[in-house]
Amino acid sequence: MTHEQDAWLGIDLGTQSVRVLLVTGDGTVLGSGSAPLAGRRDGVRHEQDPAQWWDALCAASRAALQGRSKTRVGGLAVCGTSGTVLLTDGAGRPMSPALMYDDGRAAAEAARARSAGLGVQNTWALPKALWLTEAYGPGRVTHQPDLVVSLLTGALPPADSSHALKTGYDLERDAWPSPLALLGLSDTAIPDVVRPGTRLGEVTPTAAEATGIPAGTPVIAGMTDGCAAQIASAALRPGSWNSVLGTTLVLKGASPTPVRDPTGVVYNHRAPDGSWLPGGASSVGAGVLTAAFPGADPSAMDKAAAAYEPSGAITYPLVSPGERFPFLAPDAFALVLGEPESDADLWAALLQGVALTERLCLDYLHHLGAPLDGPLTFTGGAARSPYWNQLRADVLGRPARVPEQTEPALGMAALAAYGAGAAPRLAEAAEGMAGIGTTVEPRPGRTARFAEPYARLVDELTSRGWLPPPVAAHAHARLDVDTADS
Repeated sequence: MTHEQDAWLGIDLGTQSVRVLLVTGDGTVLGSGSAPLAGRRDGVRHEQDPAQWWDALCAASRAALQGRSKTRVGGLAVCGTSGTVLLTDGAGRPMSPALMYDDGRAAAEAARARSAGLGVQNTWALPKALWLTEAYGPGRVTHQPDLVVSLLTGALPPADSSHALKTGYDLERDAWPSPLALLGLSDTAIPDVVRPGTRLGEVTPTAAEATGIPAGTPVIAGMTDGCAAQIASAALRPGSWNSVLGTTLVLKGASPTPVRDPTGVVYNHRAPDGSWLPGGASSVGAGVLTAAFPGADPSAMDKAAAAYEPSGAITYPLVSPGERFPFLAPDAFALVLGEPESDADLWAALLQGVALTERLCLDYLHHLGAPLDGPLTFTGGAARSPYWNQLRADVLGRPARVPEQTEPALGMAALAAYGAGAAPRLAEAAEGMAGIGTTVEPRPGRTARFAEPYARLVDELTSRGWLPPPVAAHAHARLDVDTADS
């Protein structure tokens, strides 16, 4: 048979759907498919039935591969939501529901882990694994992609270190920490770990029949969905950063060394080549717009908001109580300082509040010594707003790239290509697939307009005891420089 071209399959196990992309090395999307997922939410509880991941993958992969029988699939990789975990038995069968990335029932277990010297947050996978073990008995700690990979290859695989990070895996030592045994997790409960990009096996004939993915397709160890989106943005060379603005704001960058943060606000994933991917997740984001203006036309509101630069009000637009980045403040709440004169002014204040927070995040990263002199990329749903992109570039005082395609599944296709040997470096595979649509340049004089609102917001956050004074002083010292200045 003559193959029309080689392609790579990226699989994204999201919160609301499974998404599959079939992509060539130059970024051409040959096929795509998605299938919905349903979860159960009740207060801090958020679960999914792991069985539906496989059913959704089968539907999505068949759609992506339809009519592509002459396309050789060179490999696939799978990403999942960071911190989603379940227990499986010795045969890899689920023993529990999957506790999703934001399930908050394991606060007591998280406190116990922290008292043992492990720097985990309440919603990380480790405390949830402890909670599941107490509720369902001993089992094998299994991350979301591990289960799907086991069904593709016929064997429960080692975990990739990206998903294992929030289960307490020490990425610098490449080892599980000894306190896990003290917490009640035995050696049989925790998986072996490999780096992303490692070959885990190949698609079995049984899995091929169910999914439409050709038997023998190499299966490559993936990364978390946030890292997958970073790969898709090609923000992998040192000093590069990807700012993902969706419901909330996440910044992820690339560094030759870990970015040390004693507060744990910034943590580091590890790239397949051993370099580091530092980042942090804020609770500020575009979710405040839909909450404050349900049913509004964003483009019309953006147009009206352009008359208010700066707004008559200053906001710290938290989507939900508590902040995680650029500072840790569980008691933080949304702020509106001043009185907006109209809905358009309030919309402007919310857009600007997110942009000011984004600047504070970059200033905090600079405070920690992170490299910031590479390109900045805007991704996420909010990057569809040309006005907001321009405003953010103005506030940050630096240009920003807006890629054409930033789906996590695309990042997994690039990782599959790298892991299967089609590219010598992951950055090269990602740059080959990522297409930069536009570059937004800051408008002359606009950055200075927002210096005073930024300083006032920094002072307010400090006076409330949320932002540490040394971080505030660092932000004030950088009022007259752009955020790429190292």
